[in-house]
Amino acid sequence: MDAATLALPALIGIIVVALAFDFINGLHDAANSIATVVSTRVLPPKWAVAWAAFFNFIAFLFFGLHVAKTVGTGIVAPSVIDPIVIMTALMGAIFWNLFTWWLGFPSSSSHALIGGIAGAGLAKAGTDAIVTSGFAKTGVAIVLSPVVGFLLALVLIIITSWICRRMIPTQVDRKFRFFQLFSAALYSLGHGGNDAQKTMGIIAVLLFTQGYLGDTFHVPFWVVIVSQIAMGLGTLMGGWRIVKTMGTKITDLKPFQGFCAETAGAITLFGATWLGIPVSTTHTITGAIVGVGSARRTSAVRWSLAANIVWAWIFTIPAAGGIAYGLFALIRFFN
Repeated sequence: MDAATLALPALIGIIVVALAFDFINGLHDAANSIATVVSTRVLPPKWAVAWAAFFNFIAFLFFGLHVAKTVGTGIVAPSVIDPIVIMTALMGAIFWNLFTWWLGFPSSSSHALIGGIAGAGLAKAGTDAIVTSGFAKTGVAIVLSPVVGFLLALVLIIITSWICRRMIPTQVDRKFRFFQLFSAALYSLGHGGNDAQKTMGIIAVLLFTQGYLGDTFHVPFWVVIVSQIAMGLGTLMGGWRIVKTMGTKITDLKPFQGFCAETAGAITLFGATWLGIPVSTTHTITGAIVGVGSARRTSAVRWSLAANIVWAWIFTIPAAGGIAYGLFALIRFFN
């Protein structure tokens, strides 16, 4: 398959695979957006996924396309990108996403894609393929996003606890059941704004290397729309295995705590998206949930489960990258 002579049907096929990844991303990461509102019984599951899917879709109205540009040109050099690199990167990410979804572990779809791109790029051109600055920025975000979510959640718990210090528990619960609708909407906006842009970047760089975007890399509007639709539809399908892990197994949440976790996660995602950093929404909300649980007491968090989730995070980039590397090498061997 020559990058310069790719037939239109093959190009469309790769775009469809990219949108399938976006759909699976929404399916896999639906738990990030809805786990707290479902576990606190603010919304029933069907209404929760519809709420999250709507705000996932309209996220493009609120954010620039900085993350898409980072994914498209800041992980692997555009000169290395070709259809085989894109296809094997996507397949590596999709396989890892489905595997961790089946296990019920909230691994990062974002970092699965980053790992897939890096692995396929390495298989084609070695270490020269990697854009060190962009890859390093993403690597730092792996550590910082859950830490920032954790710290912001702790701060919000302290502030809101002080504000509500004179209220009786039932009054606090009633008020925050209402407030949590808004925090869930904000988090879903942040999720849609950051995660859908990763697929936009993949499709845009494919079109760019095929000569469809001219001399300047940019993301066409139709790519923005179809990527947001695919993610929204995936979120509508829900990710119930991971909802259970995120919403009930890490710690027990009340509406007050759910509000603080979602708001902390949303603030982190908004900042990262504006800075063009492809962070993990999974890491962010997990850090925030652990933060609100720790604020109550350290024993309220099931640390053994949290540790297992961290191991899934650690393995995501190398695992997805290894799959993509192997697929690329296999295709090259038979060609």
